[in-house]
Amino acid sequence: MQSKATTVEQYLSELPEERRAAIATVRHVILKNLDKDYEEGMQYGMISFYVPHRIYPAGYHTDPKQPLPFACLASQSDYMSLYMMTVYGEGAEETWFRDEWAKTGKKLDMGKSCIRFKKIEDLALNVVGEAIRRVPARKFIEHYESVLKNSRKSSSKPAKKKAAKAKSTPAAQTAKTSKPVTAKKPAKKATKKAAVKKAAKKIVKKAAKVVKKAVKKKATRK
Repeated sequence: MQSKATTVEQYLSELPEERRAAIATVRHVILKNLDKDYEEGMQYGMISFYVPHRIYPAGYHTDPKQPLPFACLASQSDYMSLYMMTVYGEGAEETWFRDEWAKTGKKLDMGKSCIRFKKIEDLALNVVGEAIRRVPARKFIEHYESVLKNSRKSSSKPAKKKAAKAKSTPAAQTAKTSKPVTAKKPAKKATKKAAVKKAAKKIVKKAAKVVKKAVKKKATRK
């Protein structure tokens, strides 16, 4: 659920007591390990920890007016969510995170960057804290720009292939239609028909001569 709260304090006050305690605990762990260049505030109806415009003026690529989100905390209808952009699209950080979490023996319910939990005991808080500490704002900006660059490259490749295919296909089709195999067949058929007609004429002429000759012979006998 997306809250309309404008401050973190207001957001927390609106939560049921059990949820409030869990979210507040995770928030405390994040703030304890957060680099000084990040800031906390409300973003997209969630508690957000982001790179402010004073550090990264470009902002978030989907909405440059928004600061670059680094981590978010939210209370959903059936569970709570911790969004960690530090592990999104980053092979080394994600591998480290999953390996360290596995060592705790706790089950990790995680999508690309969203960790879902129903109670605070579901989380490996020491791993969460270390994951936050490992990525200061400058490092996160580098990671973010790298992921963005790669995603733009991969999305432009299919378009180029399609353009090349579209370019070559009409030419190939034109080439095929310009040299049709069937075009020669009517010519052959026409030649055959002409030859048959010619042969038929010869046969008719020959037959006529034979008949004429026979008539003459008959006439002389009389």
